[in-house]
Amino acid sequence: MSQAAARHLLVDTKEQCLALKADIEAGQDFAEVAKEHSNCPSKAQGGDLGTFGPGQMVPEFDKVVFSAPLNEVQGPVQTQFGYHLLEVTARS
Repeated sequence: MSQAAARHLLVDTKEQCLALKADIEAGQDFAEVAKEHSNCPSKAQGGDLGTFGPGQMVPEFDKVVFSAPLNEVQGPVQTQFGYHLLEVTARS
């Protein structure tokens, strides 16, 4: 079974998500941005979600996590929880 490791951050608006993505692309550390701005409890680990398989996260996550290039920030990805930035750190 496929496995992926990823980190993410979660915010309430698409605009905030886009602004944070620009900050990360300009050189800010993803983990630090997640710790400061994310609404998800994973922010304590810099947004690290650990390793998971297909179907363990919401479908919008699976679509990105199991197809996006590694180590590139993806998003905004809208889910029922808000807007996410995702970065796939490993996949097997």
